[in-house]
Amino acid sequence: MMTRRDCLKTFGTGFGMTAFAQQAAAAALTGAPVEINPLTPKAPHFPAKAKRVIFLFLNGGPSQVDTFDPKPMLDKYSGKPMPAGNLKTERKTGNLLKSPFSFQKYGQSGIEVSDIFPKLGARIDDCCVIRSMYTDRPNHEPSLLLMNTGDKQVGRPSMGSWLTYGLGSENQNLPGFVVLCPGFPVIGPQLWASTFLPAVYQGTYIPNNEKTPDKLVQYIRNAELSQSQQRKQLDLLDELDALHLQRSGQDRELEASIQAGEIAFRMQSEAPGVFDISKEPENVRARYGESDFGRGCLMSLRLVEKGVRMVQVYFGNSQPWDNHDDILIHKKLARDADGPIAALLEDLKLRGLLDDTLVIISGEFGRTPVVEVSGLVKVQNGRDHNSHGFSSVLAGGGIRRGYVHGATDDFGFKAIEKPVHIHDLHATILHLMGFDHTKLTYRYSGRDFRLTDVAGNVVHEVLA
Repeated sequence: MMTRRDCLKTFGTGFGMTAFAQQAAAAALTGAPVEINPLTPKAPHFPAKAKRVIFLFLNGGPSQVDTFDPKPMLDKYSGKPMPAGNLKTERKTGNLLKSPFSFQKYGQSGIEVSDIFPKLGARIDDCCVIRSMYTDRPNHEPSLLLMNTGDKQVGRPSMGSWLTYGLGSENQNLPGFVVLCPGFPVIGPQLWASTFLPAVYQGTYIPNNEKTPDKLVQYIRNAELSQSQQRKQLDLLDELDALHLQRSGQDRELEASIQAGEIAFRMQSEAPGVFDISKEPENVRARYGESDFGRGCLMSLRLVEKGVRMVQVYFGNSQPWDNHDDILIHKKLARDADGPIAALLEDLKLRGLLDDTLVIISGEFGRTPVVEVSGLVKVQNGRDHNSHGFSSVLAGGGIRRGYVHGATDDFGFKAIEKPVHIHDLHATILHLMGFDHTKLTYRYSGRDFRLTDVAGNVVHEVLA
């Protein structure tokens, strides 16, 4: 099958290709490359409050009524039907189910947090809890895509790709966008893909279930060629690319391959050290623990400290927070999440990074305050997916600290006060990074695309 580019080269004496050749011709006349390093730092639309992002993704959908959204009415009416009837969820549900965990007020702000997150609770004064999040679908795939890419269907660039496209990276020896996950969340690499943005902006996947740098970043060392020999190879590719551009116009695939090679070459000098968490003092490593998520949080600290623009840390393989059977499993999961999250916030603050690093703690949706009774569960002590209301926690760069935004209904089912859609969250994140979300666009297939599609409003109340 012929590509569109091949058709333009072949048909009509190749005149259709002239549009692609304009940029190459200008480069040939001036002797300049088409794009000098695409990861070079760029200026945003206006002064930014945050320079970098760490997204701690609790994949699977943590329950808001068991973590950050206490509901006394749920305790009172547990075992009874919801007065207004259940909203639509993915599976069959029954009566109200109270949380098996207690909540207490923390810090000067007095924000209530579940007792399964005591260490994060102790740092809640540095955080903003949005209790009125909502999304479009009560199933994982579209909700994961929407939270990560701004669209429910495959084919849109991830938020990390948009950020590196808009801002570049502060460290040319490391990728601008790094994804840490011990395995893969549902869907997988499409959650950090750049799709129609240049491939250099896609996330670099690191399997953080590995511990040594050589296994974390495979093939980082080239045993066959010295660095000077590798440099000569890349320079030759650049020369061949320049000749190709003069004849045929810009070739996105070739450019992507060369840029990937350049990044891999530069990573040899810095990546082994930054991923080697054994270089941290033992007392620091102890606070993060030995879990995959703990190592991921510590790596994220080291990566942003070295200038990486965005780091996304998935909690585990597949969807560990998807507790349909028994909500008590949340206690075990929180035991592995609570300490590393609190340690990360503390260390960012100690190292002077929290003020301009935005930390996001969220899943793709929440869970129902009613028990799941479908035939798919063995123990009827769990909760189904809930797209109508859930909680996300923000901290750091430009965020209003010690603040609770919005509310769900009396039982924690639906966002009713100051609801925040995923598009609104993305618009707010881009605003903190110095962008008007309606103007950070990329022209593709005859249309200007953006992370927030044709929606989204900045939630000014959560800003400092």
